[in-house]
Amino acid sequence: MSEKPFKILSIDGGGIRGVFPAMFLANYEAELKAKGVENWQVYQNFDLITGTSTGGILAIALALGIPAQELYELYLNEAKNIFGSKKGLLKQFKYASHERDVLEKLIRNKLKEVNAEGKDPILKDCKTNICIPIFDLLHGKPSVLKNDYHPRFTRDYHIPAYQAALATSAAPTYFTPYEAKYTDLNGIDKTFKNKVDGGVFANNPALLGIIEAQEAFKQNLSNLKVLSLGTGHQKFSDGEKRRKWGIHYWMLKNNKRRIIDLFMQGQSQLAENLISLMQNGIDKEREENPSFIYERITTELDSTLNVEMDETDIHKLEALAERASFEFSNHSNKILEVFSEYKPSHS
Repeated sequence: MSEKPFKILSIDGGGIRGVFPAMFLANYEAELKAKGVENWQVYQNFDLITGTSTGGILAIALALGIPAQELYELYLNEAKNIFGSKKGLLKQFKYASHERDVLEKLIRNKLKEVNAEGKDPILKDCKTNICIPIFDLLHGKPSVLKNDYHPRFTRDYHIPAYQAALATSAAPTYFTPYEAKYTDLNGIDKTFKNKVDGGVFANNPALLGIIEAQEAFKQNLSNLKVLSLGTGHQKFSDGEKRRKWGIHYWMLKNNKRRIIDLFMQGQSQLAENLISLMQNGIDKEREENPSFIYERITTELDSTLNVEMDETDIHKLEALAERASFEFSNHSNKILEVFSEYKPSHS
């Protein structure tokens, strides 16, 4: 008997552009439900979900059992409330662009819905396995929050889910580093201080998910099926000859944070390159017989649809969601066959 495939869902960071993976997964769940599949929710079809920043918020919520359609609607309806009170340019020299209060209230209330008692769920409550990258400024190193899927993983599963979600989405310059307190399952008060967006080192966390499957779950590479969802990428390039490459260019010109776009794009592309090397070999010599299944779904954000991470234009967000529906339509047969319990009959 062949080994049961180990399925991984990976969701990139990208701020409010999380409407793209949220809508893609809403289509996925709706299609399974329409086909009469009993286990139609995302968490029922993936053995591990990894997500960074906005992808981390989605990963935690999906793993707790919240339908993707509800998450999409939350993003779309609340974008202006989350990002609509951006500080002026002078204040941004000293302070983060946005306050976190609205985002924290929305996420905390949404995640509470999974508990009948209205209590904050903790990472241990997730219905499938998760790993969520954050950067720990207190200790000056990357960290990955996990629930209790390995006997040695005892540090993180006590953490309230909303705190983990806010930590992974604390993007530098957009929000202040996240800090909070909680009481663990042993009754000990813990601090959770100065946590920063995992996108600073793993904006595309698919490679983390693959390594986690190999090491924590002892999965052979050949047994992996990985679905990696982007949030739309803006190709960063600049061929102009210029003398002024200072702070104004990298952080201020036309109100764009080019240095953050560059870091995020660079990391995501490196992850893609390394995964391609693992999957297909040097110069794609194994492309006809890859080492494992890896599907990457995203869309390019060009001059016709320029969506910032703190975008509030509802029309742009709806257009990005439409792109997600289009991508799902293009890939639906393969996605459902490979990444769900639905098995179409082949005549």
